[in-house]
Amino acid sequence: MTDKKKILLVEDDEKLASLVKQYLEQSDFDVLIEGRGDRAADTLAQFQPDLLILDIMLPGKDGLTLCKEVRPTFRGPILMLTARDEDFDQVLGLEFGADDYVIKPAEPRVLLARIMALLRRTQRPAGSKPTALDFGDLHIDLSSRNVTLDGEPILLSTHEFELLAIIAGQAGQILSRDYLFQTIYKREYDGFDRSMDVRISQLRKKLGDSGDEPQRIKTVWGKGYLFVADAW
Repeated sequence: MTDKKKILLVEDDEKLASLVKQYLEQSDFDVLIEGRGDRAADTLAQFQPDLLILDIMLPGKDGLTLCKEVRPTFRGPILMLTARDEDFDQVLGLEFGADDYVIKPAEPRVLLARIMALLRRTQRPAGSKPTALDFGDLHIDLSSRNVTLDGEPILLSTHEFELLAIIAGQAGQILSRDYLFQTIYKREYDGFDRSMDVRISQLRKKLGDSGDEPQRIKTVWGKGYLFVADAW
């Protein structure tokens, strides 16, 4: 029996939800639709999907609030569906723990590509040996994808973990925004997308480095970001 990846789609537009479900099922996913935001957390707990897709405008409870509520317990990727030109919603979704967003109306092939990219990042190669990065009190387990600081667990979204693993894995090197976009998002930086800045800001907050002059993850103006190995 095929072990299909499960996706929970929280979307109240029945026509859109049906089209997305049909397309993803043709790509061998098991898709469940939930039309109300205030029922989504219970459905999530019962269905236990590998990936969650959230629309923002939902009856009962909006997608941003829902994302913030389920992120502490749901460890899979969260993909937000946002309205065109709603930069505030896109940034807030990332701050609340979403891993990526797709602007509606979502072109099915683009949506599928984003889903596949997110799921690839959460899959562990079979038989791979546990590896870790240690910087003072910061411990990054690349196998379990767990991060601790001073012995306390730090909850990161999929992309936040990927970003931390990349910059920490190349500590002491300045990594450009273009490089990070290509490595994490697999797409070109268009000069306007603020999602990388948001993720850097979130990492700094979660790692206690969000003062006026961050010392652990530095911004090198005009060049990129620098992870300082001896600042932990």
